[in-house]
This record gives sequence, C-alpha cells and structure tokens, in this order.
Amino acid sequence: MVTIDAVPFAYEFDIDHIALVCIDMQRDFCLPGGFAESLGNNLGNIQPCIPVIARLQDAFRKAGLPVIHTKECHRPDLSDLPTAKRNRGNPKIKIGDPGPMGRILIDGEEGSDFIPQCMPLEHELVVAKPGKDTFYGTDFHAYLMKRNITNLIITGVTTEVCVQTTMRCANDRGYDCLLVEDGTDSFFPEFKESTLKAVVAQGGIVGWTCMSHKILEYLESL
Repeated sequence: MVTIDAVPFAYEFDIDHIALVCIDMQRDFCLPGGFAESLGNNLGNIQPCIPVIARLQDAFRKAGLPVIHTKECHRPDLSDLPTAKRNRGNPKIKIGDPGPMGRILIDGEEGSDFIPQCMPLEHELVVAKPGKDTFYGTDFHAYLMKRNITNLIITGVTTEVCVQTTMRCANDRGYDCLLVEDGTDSFFPEFKESTLKAVVAQGGIVGWTCMSHKILEYLESL
C-alpha cells in the first residue's frame, strides 16, 4: 500500500486500483466565449489548476495508470436537458444556443471539447455526462468496477459544483476519493475553500484533500 500525507489523515491506496479523474476541463468552461463566460464568471479564477492537472496527467501516464476525463454536455436534440437546467443562471445565451465555439455545451461542438493543455489521449476514457454527477446517466461506475478501481484522485472544475457532486456520489458508492487542492478551482474562491473544508470535515466524511506535489513526488519516483 502507498501512503500519502493528506487531510484529515493519511491517504492509502494500492497503485493497481487507482485512477486520475479530470472533471470538465472544457473550452465552454475555461476559455473566452464559452458558457461560463456567458454567466458572467471571471475565467482567471480557474486558470491556476490547469498546469497542475496537466502535470498530474503526464505523471499518471508515465506510470501506466488510468486517466479519466469527463465533459458536461448534451445531445444535439436537447432530449437529455431538463428545462429547469436550461433556464438556470440567467445566461446571455443558454445551453444549446449558438455561441462563438458552436452550440453551447452540445456534444461534438468545439466548445464542449477539452482545452489543449488537458486533452485526452486516444485510448483514455471520456465520460460525456448530462449532469453534475459523473455517475448519473453514464457507464462510469461500470467502467470502474470492471477494472477494479477503488481509489480516485479527483481534479477539475468547478470545485463546488461538478467536482464536489462527483466526489460525494463516488463516496456513496464506496470509492475512496482524494481531492487535489491545487488541482481544482472555482469561479468563486470562497466556494472552493468552503468545499475543501466540507469534504474533510467530521473525520473525512466525504474524502481526503492534499496538494499535488505530494502525489507527484511518489509518481515521479517510480
């Protein structure tokens, strides 16, 4: 077993049963002209985690460990998009509307694809999810069970929405999750901080957190 110094206590895992999960590193969320900017968000607040995630991806790949990518997107006919979701947030343009990078958050459009720094390799799993929870409406759980993955190193955006939702749902399904503190960001820094505190409260009720260098030191020593 590998042990990493983490909060609220040491995080242990078997290297044969761990995967890196990179949540929603998409152009619609990270680049100008995307859905996030249409909501009035400051894109600068989520830029710091991008090089951290890229370095973790590289380290996992060099170690021969799985890297999993998620993207929040919907079918072109919007059949998997609830009206309640489409009408939330008072955006200038809504999900499915034409935008600078194609239709907003529609699978197959440029905006729903990944930013260059965090692009999946051809053999890596990409989970197209219609909601905030990576398990909802996808084969994510079946994939993890088939490969006997029990531990998830979680990164991505945004901390308090899709990242936290996925981590909580993974915990309910029995996965031990470690959220990388500098490998996740929010458009609202105070929301990130409160989420980091919430997941480790009460003895790690949701999971663990740590800085990326503690993971990288181990992986880069292999």
